Amino acid sequence: MDRNANLSKFLQSDGRTVILPIDHGTIIPVPELSPLNIIEELTPVVDGFVVNLGVATAAGDHFGGKGVCLRTDCYKPFYGDNVDEGSYRLYGADEALAVGANAVMNMLYSHHPNEADNAREVAELISESLETEIPVILEALPFSIGRPDDYTVENVGFTVRAAAELGADIVKTAYPTDGSVDDFRAIVDSCFVPVVVLGGAAMGDDKALLSMVRNSIDAGAIGTAVGRNIFQHANPSGIASAISAIVHDGATVDSALKLV
Repeated sequence: MDRNANLSKFLQSDGRTVILPIDHGTIIPVPELSPLNIIEELTPVVDGFVVNLGVATAAGDHFGGKGVCLRTDCYKPFYGDNVDEGSYRLYGADEALAVGANAVMNMLYSHHPNEADNAREVAELISESLETEIPVILEALPFSIGRPDDYTVENVGFTVRAAAELGADIVKTAYPTDGSVDDFRAIVDSCFVPVVVLGGAAMGDDKALLSMVRNSIDAGAIGTAVGRNIFQHANPSGIASAISAIVHDGATVDSALKLV
């Protein structure tokens, strides 16, 4: 399968996507996440999944023809007295091919203390992808994961552009903290590859989440890669359907809320 065919596994005919990352089991406690069950429940609703190697192997044909993206790094956040290693790469394009994945995903942390090693690992992954036609989605975040105070318009804009310049096929990033639709549109417009927005920690506020999704699409993002705000939700299928209605059907926040 060539690069465009692999990418198309995540996109509907409108060129947009709702991706569900369920790769959190290596970074934070997620006892409520049963990967095979959530895949089975949400395959009819979402367009693709981000998974770790073990889940990709265990799930087999449970993905129902939807796009499968292999997480190639581990990105443990700061915890207690542990040294913050940032992102460190574990797998690559060969493992993606072995499990039938259609893409790979790796963190890109700008301004992180281990930025140099991270950038080299990203470059190596992209080089491998050019030989195998496996697209690369870079999760571009300033400093590290879970740093909303650092997700300013300036910092997010720089990191998104850097991900594109390094060779990402798609850039996944955070909606800038306190950023307007125009602010995010400027970031998306300056990035010459598609952008999807992540959800971050579970908000516990459906309207706030769906408003962020609506603003992201209005700013030119092609979709979402929301994980915890779906699988930690009391109604995963309902909130995923609401996000999909905004992304694919142009729904308003109020009309989407009725699906939850």
